[in-house]
Amino acid sequence: MIPKENNFAFIDSQNVYKGTRRDLGWELDWVRFRVYLKHKYDITNAYLFIGFMPEHNDIYDELQKAGFILKFKPVLPNGKDGVKGNIDADLVLQAMIDYPNYDKAVIVSSDGDFYSLARHLYDNKKLLAVLSPHRKTCSSLLRKSAKDKMVYMDNLENKLSKRKSTA
Repeated sequence: MIPKENNFAFIDSQNVYKGTRRDLGWELDWVRFRVYLKHKYDITNAYLFIGFMPEHNDIYDELQKAGFILKFKPVLPNGKDGVKGNIDADLVLQAMIDYPNYDKAVIVSSDGDFYSLARHLYDNKKLLAVLSPHRKTCSSLLRKSAKDKMVYMDNLENKLSKRKSTA
């Protein structure tokens, strides 16, 4: 099946993981999420920006098998959560490097640091959607720049959760 469009997704993995697990109370099934992105948004390339920890190689293998292109960032210790792998600049840079290669982009995050990217893509008719894990924790800056392209994942539990079926 040839996709209708050649769209790319740029995913802030830690923001999505925390947003669904901590804020919504369910765990995202990444394999189902990749299928969802392909069918719903015609995503051909799905970049997953993620902190690299050698002890998670099995998880990285599964994500790659599911069709994600992993973009690693070294992690640094941070006092409260254990580690921090700040991927924001990497995600924005990749979106701009690939700018001529995709029809439209989907940003997956609630982080206001992506507001300028969302605004630029929106103003140039290249923003398909901003998927935010949770309405309450989504940055108001991101909402303003994405305008009518905001989509919240809080109503996708039945489609994307590990513990729910799609029936």
